[in-house]
Amino acid sequence: MTTTARAQGATVWLTGLPSAGKTTIAQLLGDRLKAEGHRVEVLDGDEIRRFLSAGLGFSRADRNTNVQRIGLVSEVLARNGVLSVVPVIAPYADSREAVRKRHDASSTPYIEVHVATPVEVCSERDVKGLYARQAAGQLSGLTGVDDPYEPPVDPDLVLPTQEQSPQQSADAVYAVLAERGLV
Repeated sequence: MTTTARAQGATVWLTGLPSAGKTTIAQLLGDRLKAEGHRVEVLDGDEIRRFLSAGLGFSRADRNTNVQRIGLVSEVLARNGVLSVVPVIAPYADSREAVRKRHDASSTPYIEVHVATPVEVCSERDVKGLYARQAAGQLSGLTGVDDPYEPPVDPDLVLPTQEQSPQQSADAVYAVLAERGLV
């Protein structure tokens, strides 16, 4: 950015089932934002779980703790002028609402994006082999299959990724950022 004004940060929270396309969309969006000179961090759910939330399991309480940790990091980054892009499953509505309230309390922009890929499509994509392992009885507690996923009731954007390319999805998120004056 060539301006001396402090950059406006925001959190872009991408929620959806495993293999919905969250990380791919986040990476495409992050690359575009970085190329334009914005300060950007992509807080990948898998990476955060490996480091910041190491030791947590997949119980509802542990998933909530993981989401709250990611939400805190994202809000701090966004409050300090970084565009924080967060591709995480975040299966429970109350956990996501707590993250939204944290942002509201600090007047930090928060955009919730539902990567609304049907479970059948996610199962076909099966990027990490989770659906195959679950079907073979080697994995239980798979979000959207034998563990709940509560879709957002009123997200800022819904991405039907089975009907559009990852680039089209990333462009749609960018359009919301632009509409809100955040890019």
